[in-house]
Amino acid sequence: MCDVPRDGETLGEVVMRGNNVMLGYYRDEEATRKAFAGGWFHSGDLAVVHPDGYVELRDRLKDIVISGGENIATIEVEQALMAHEAIDEAAVVGLPDEKWGEVPVAFVTTRGAAELDADQVTEFLRGRLARYKVPKRIAVVDELPKTGTGKIQKFVLREQARAAAHN
Repeated sequence: MCDVPRDGETLGEVVMRGNNVMLGYYRDEEATRKAFAGGWFHSGDLAVVHPDGYVELRDRLKDIVISGGENIATIEVEQALMAHEAIDEAAVVGLPDEKWGEVPVAFVTTRGAAELDADQVTEFLRGRLARYKVPKRIAVVDELPKTGTGKIQKFVLREQARAAAHN
C-alpha cells in the first residue's frame, strides 16, 4: 500500500479507487472486504511504473511463482520461451515443491512440425534468465487449454502439472 518508484523495474500491485470503480461483489461480502483492503480496489495485476508515468502491466499476482523465497514473474519466463524459434505458445505455472515451496513448470506448443528437445530449451533459457527462473520441467503439448475468448486456462495447467508430478 505504498507507491513504487518510477524506475520501470519495481513491481507493485495496481490498486484504484473512485466513482467509476465497482461497489463490491454481488452477495459476497468476504470477497468485497478482501478486494477493498485498505480502502482501495486490489486488481490483482502486477505492474511497473516508468519514469514518464507509463504503467506497464507485467503479470497477475496469482500467477507469480515463489521459489526459495524469490518471486518469479511467469510472463518473464514465457517471453523468454517465446524467443525460441521452435516455440509457438508458452505458459508457465507454479508446481508445489517440498524444498523450494514452488518451482516453475512450462507448457509449450511448437511451430508447425518443429522438433523440440527440453534439454536444449533449458540451455537456451539459461542464457536469458536467472537459474532459479528456468522451468524445472518443460512439457511439449499439442495445444494449450483456452477459454472461448482465447485466454490460456492456467488453472487447468496447474492441475496437469500436479497430476504429472504424482505419476
